[in-house]
Amino acid sequence: MRIFEINRSRVSEHPALAPLALPGACAAQGYLWISLTREEFRASLPEVQQILQSLCLTQLVDLHVADLLNDQLPSHYDYTSQYDVLVFRRLSSGPGQAALGNGNGTTGGEPPLPAPLRRGPPVLRRVDTRPVGFAVFDRVLLSVHPEDGAVRDAFAARLLAAGSPDDHGAPALDVRATSARVPTGTADLMLRVINQIVDGYLDMRRELTRQLDHWQTELIDPRSRFTNWGALMEARQSLHHLDEICEDQRAAIQDWIDSLETLPPAKGEAEQRERELIMVRSRDVLEHIERVVHHVHRLEQNAETAVQMHFSVQGHRANDIMRVLTVLTAIFLPLNLIAGIFGMNFEFIPLVHKADGFWIAMMAMLVIALLLVLVFWRKRYLARTR
Repeated sequence: MRIFEINRSRVSEHPALAPLALPGACAAQGYLWISLTREEFRASLPEVQQILQSLCLTQLVDLHVADLLNDQLPSHYDYTSQYDVLVFRRLSSGPGQAALGNGNGTTGGEPPLPAPLRRGPPVLRRVDTRPVGFAVFDRVLLSVHPEDGAVRDAFAARLLAAGSPDDHGAPALDVRATSARVPTGTADLMLRVINQIVDGYLDMRRELTRQLDHWQTELIDPRSRFTNWGALMEARQSLHHLDEICEDQRAAIQDWIDSLETLPPAKGEAEQRERELIMVRSRDVLEHIERVVHHVHRLEQNAETAVQMHFSVQGHRANDIMRVLTVLTAIFLPLNLIAGIFGMNFEFIPLVHKADGFWIAMMAMLVIALLLVLVFWRKRYLARTR
């Protein structure tokens, strides 16, 4: 569990939740970021509900608690009159990580279901996701992460570096620079964490592109004997799976943006500017997701095209082989005819009883074969297709 208090340009980390629930413990103009793993959230749920009641005058409803505890939930968005809930799936840090809980949002004691192991190159094993849940209140951002918490720790390090005070108690950076790097509110903080998650998908596309380009080169090369069909089929399935994940992410963020557009007009200039900043950042996250979707579609098309080109190359190779065999058959066909004529059981056949008849027949067969080879060569029947 990690707890951060953000007050304007200052960021401080607290060791426990209980002191923050006391009146006046949290600054009136600041907000909290409570980040827990699913096991920590399950264990400290009463304490979390108490601090939400103290700071936000409301608690999480049971269905949203079940959603945040569900390790198999797809990306989606939901809301109440006092808070929003957004579930966003991020890349898992390791292949085959066991799913915590029984997958239906309950807290029963059933054993966890192991995630299926992926075959193929290591980059395909990374196309495995775990949901990150966000509950966005006015003064509290509650985030529930998988057990590793890699995204949370990476963003927390940047957040502490941006808002840590120096020895004299002043902010570490200039006020304008710090305000640009420290989130202005809970929604801004959530969008920055989600943006970091989406950047992980953008980084993975380079490895996927490099792997598919390597396979495409092998598939197109007519001299190669491509046998890694299992990994290629697994790559296509992984791309389809990634496409579905990104579509759910895009739908969730679009629902979030639609809900922002239905809010009542801002009361002041500061609130209006903050809302515009949230809209800009939301559209930026949506644009990043659409870039991932576009790239996944292009990779799927490249994989399909590579397979089709492979079979086309193999078909051309088979046609070349059949053409050469047909030309050889056409060359030897007149020779077989001559040999068949001289093999007839007639007593009187021209050249049979002559001493040089054999050599005359052989010379005639050789000339005919050379003429046919020359004709077929001029017609490019013997040329290799490049």
